[in-house]
Amino acid sequence: MAREAEEHCTLQKHGNVYLLTITGTDQHRLNPSLINSLRSLLRPLLSLPPSSPPSALVTTAHGRFFSNGYDLDWAGSDPDSIRLMSSSLRSLVRDLLSLPMPTIAAVNGHAAAAGMILALSHDYVVMNSRRGFLYMSEVDIGLVLPRWFVAIVRGKVGGGGGRAVRELLMRARKVTAAEAVGMGLVEEGCEGPERTAGRAMEIGEELVGRGWAGDVVRANRLVVWADLVHPLDEDETVADMKPKPYNEAHPRPKL
Repeated sequence: MAREAEEHCTLQKHGNVYLLTITGTDQHRLNPSLINSLRSLLRPLLSLPPSSPPSALVTTAHGRFFSNGYDLDWAGSDPDSIRLMSSSLRSLVRDLLSLPMPTIAAVNGHAAAAGMILALSHDYVVMNSRRGFLYMSEVDIGLVLPRWFVAIVRGKVGGGGGRAVRELLMRARKVTAAEAVGMGLVEEGCEGPERTAGRAMEIGEELVGRGWAGDVVRANRLVVWADLVHPLDEDETVADMKPKPYNEAHPRPKL
């Protein structure tokens, strides 16, 4: 398949594994422009006919960040912008959960807040062990966690994980690849961003080799993660999405 490109991202096909890449070296903040570009490239994959050969999707990014979360600077304090940003991300997550193929996130660097949720919306996650944290920053920046964020984190933490959920969501702990593997959030840590993307592609090829029908993969995912799908209908309130101002007593968190 020829390389397809949207503003902010590209889609390539290597054999039967699609590689979706968020391009550039910025923080990949999630605003409607970036989200719509990602959705535009995913749209043809959502409508693949049942007779299509088995395939898989790998999502990764360039630079130090997989994604540093919502673009709060873009949204400002405008209620309509905040609602649009939220609804756009929930639509992207629905798309990922509805794809007729296994999905793998190759987390090349930091994945914070909504960026971490984007990564966890894939079936499998591999993570750069040399650089990057998973970080649910909401309590640090004065935001109320959306219930659908909590549902995804709870669903993806292994073994029930009450303590891990507390550390992630109530303590805003910055989690390394090794720690994330222990929590069940990540399949494995990899040495550097290139190896992270390469390992994700290998997992994709392994899953393609299982010969699963895409419509069965999609249907089973929606059954297994039904508790994640239903909360996507709930929007954050505008008040919840307004961070408190930064000052000397409340500095901007750094990654």
